[in-house]
Amino acid sequence: MPYPSNAFRMMAAALCAGVWTVQPLFAAPIDAAKDYPNKPIRLIVPFVPGAGTDMTGRAIAAKLTDRWGHQVVVDNRPGAAGTIGVELTAQATPDGYTICLISASHSVNAATNPKLPYDLTRDLQAISQATSLFYVLYVNPSVPAKSVQELVAHARANPDKLNYGSSGTGGLQHFAGEMFSHLSGAKMTHIPYKGGAAVITDALAGNIQVGFGTLLGIRGHIKAGRLRPLAVSTSKRASAAPELPTIAESGVPGYEVDQWYGLVTSAKVPRAIVNKLSAGIAEALKSPDVAQRFSAEGSTPVGSSPEQFGAHIKSEIAKWRKLVKDAGLALR
Repeated sequence: MPYPSNAFRMMAAALCAGVWTVQPLFAAPIDAAKDYPNKPIRLIVPFVPGAGTDMTGRAIAAKLTDRWGHQVVVDNRPGAAGTIGVELTAQATPDGYTICLISASHSVNAATNPKLPYDLTRDLQAISQATSLFYVLYVNPSVPAKSVQELVAHARANPDKLNYGSSGTGGLQHFAGEMFSHLSGAKMTHIPYKGGAAVITDALAGNIQVGFGTLLGIRGHIKAGRLRPLAVSTSKRASAAPELPTIAESGVPGYEVDQWYGLVTSAKVPRAIVNKLSAGIAEALKSPDVAQRFSAEGSTPVGSSPEQFGAHIKSEIAKWRKLVKDAGLALR
């Protein structure tokens, strides 16, 4: 039997080499998370230190650090309504070592601002929803309303005479008020401020009559009788304030505003790493001390899968786009 020609031997060698070079390509997605993490992870919080997002991010970071033995470092990057930190995450090396905590306000931005430097659903990918957080609809005691229905009746009888405050035009508090006005027919005047603290200050002074705030921010004023709570913004009653009905059950069907927080990373990060991050975050949120801390702030831990959180982000963007269209909002 003749020996194979040089050409045949070269072709056979190339074929074998091809087999060995292709194999790792198929194994890469499976092995991507095997040694992850093996160095510190940067958790970008696109808001100032001390904010609700910051406290949530630090609680999760501490648990992940304990779990994996590599530090998860919180990096506050505030500015431009939270877009700076998200843009940094979208542009970061897609190795899973840069993640970002976003809030429901980012879905509002995605629905209303076509000039964002990133696409929230294309350039980023969801990891997990961290928490669900309700707003309390409250009024200054000078307002003759002790229920949502009474507030709606008073506002309808006095169109544009009631002022409601928000932390800024185009933010979630603004849209909470716009959704309330649109679904209830209660026409109120929007007064934007530079931050939620200023809203509460003017509500206490009576310069605005209506607000949407977190339980943590207004609980002390409620106990002192300086603000009157009427209802919560989420679809279900909150365990932290079970005595308060939802706005939807109080005569405004379809109303739901959830100030959720969640984690995202670059769209190019391997799914195996994203799944490992999601599982770690879900485990961190199950910790009794974390759950207790969040509950005291009015938050409920979630810990959803990447698929569930991704679908939630898309549904939130669609909801706010619909409100802009149906209510004829002109934001810019």
